[in-house]
Amino acid sequence: MAKGLQKPDPVEASGLVNEEQRRAAEMARATKERQRQALHLQRENILSQRTSNPARRSALEAALAQIESQIETLA
Repeated sequence: MAKGLQKPDPVEASGLVNEEQRRAAEMARATKERQRQALHLQRENILSQRTSNPARRSALEAALAQIESQIETLA
């Protein structure tokens, strides 16, 4: 059937679909922001650690590089 001949959906006409889409977009944004905050906290934790052990330092540098790449992916 032609789209122009169909009756408008009462749910779409009332704006409920737009409200659901807005809520979904807001939830996605909030989730992304929480992930970003968690990564920044992990980054700060790694930066605050001091060690003279070369193996531990190397592991911290690798973890820092991984976290920074994840932060850039989210941006």
